[in-house]
Amino acid sequence: MMHGCLAIYYRELLIMKRRLPKMIATMSVSPLLYIIAFGYAMGSGVKVDGHTYLEFLLPGLVAMSSMTQAFSIASEINISRFYWHIFEEFQAAPINNFAYVAGEVLAGMTRALLATCVILVIGCLFGVFLSMNLMLLLGVLLNSFVFASLAVGMAMLVKSHADQAMFSSFVITPMAFLGGTLFPLDRLPVWAQKILSFLPLTHASKVIRSASFGESPAFLSYIILFLTGAAFIFIAFLCVNKARD
Repeated sequence: MMHGCLAIYYRELLIMKRRLPKMIATMSVSPLLYIIAFGYAMGSGVKVDGHTYLEFLLPGLVAMSSMTQAFSIASEINISRFYWHIFEEFQAAPINNFAYVAGEVLAGMTRALLATCVILVIGCLFGVFLSMNLMLLLGVLLNSFVFASLAVGMAMLVKSHADQAMFSSFVITPMAFLGGTLFPLDRLPVWAQKILSFLPLTHASKVIRSASFGESPAFLSYIILFLTGAAFIFIAFLCVNKARD
């Protein structure tokens, strides 16, 4: 199983290597726009929990970008399925279904880590330096694990790119704005806070922001992210089984 997983992962790395300059440029655009539009234009004099808004915003962008980039592996899978028919070759190859899922999830997590590095570099250019520690890395890894696993399962279910775009519009985009990335959730009504506490990105934003400020993140949020990711990767495995049948 390990060889199959590494083979899938290595294929995705080769694709990433060929597209690396374009990927880095793409990963840089949205964070730059958020930092300029919100961090400077709107939040230059705003303080949030003793930090400037730009300092508050950057960890949220890390959470948001690691989510979207991990989830974007679904596009690569769909292209392989609908245009290159690579998935049929995987079906014929002696590759375990879970090895396929694990390889694609690792590829999504790698994209998320790359996006995180891009944002941290951009933050340094704007004079924002976050506390680099293992708890921050763990938060990013678990966040990317959740959404890469979700992406693999979803990619097996959709029938076209239009279906994927609709899922992103109704699930990923709202979560990106409502998961505590751009504003503190304690400013919302209590009922809204309770609803948003069910979003995995909400917990990812909390732990990443706390770790970025050198504080102790809530251990419960790490557990929730891990369990959510485990559930999604199991669902992804079932979806691949169904797709191969």
